[in-house]
Amino acid sequence: MGKFNSVDNSNLYQEVAGAMPGEYAMPAYFNTRLYYGGRVAPLRSFAFSKALLGASPTSSSSVSFAYPGTTPGVSANGTKNAIVWAIRNAGTHGVLHAFDAYDLGVEFYNSDAVPGGRDTFQDNKFVTPTIANGKVFVGTPNTVAVFGLFNLPGSSPRVPQRHPRAAMKHH
Repeated sequence: MGKFNSVDNSNLYQEVAGAMPGEYAMPAYFNTRLYYGGRVAPLRSFAFSKALLGASPTSSSSVSFAYPGTTPGVSANGTKNAIVWAIRNAGTHGVLHAFDAYDLGVEFYNSDAVPGGRDTFQDNKFVTPTIANGKVFVGTPNTVAVFGLFNLPGSSPRVPQRHPRAAMKHH
């Protein structure tokens, strides 16, 4: 933050050499962990301890992310049920992945694995999944792909709970 010197690195607070190859994206932070998806590398989780970032990843995905890497997003219920969402450039299309935030080796969802191509979308490099109201939004070159739970035939529709104040009329 303003103290970098390319000749003498003595002003750096911490340098983690070689841990994060090909930086074209941004990391995400959740519950003392930094999630980073470098170019042509797996998504990796690094833990913070005593204000320093661990030099080795605590976990990584089995999936590698082609150019430009991935900028992940995190959804959670407090510190529970945390999911790291990441978009992979597959050449002809984009792929949305969902990983267990505490063990990136566990993949919950992969849009390519859905039969019939139902969940495919046009890739838009440098895109970040945006999570809001139980859905994941992915910007494409000319649309927004929306991922979320939906009602299966024969199931009861989910009715969102409204806050008591939401029913009040404003004059």
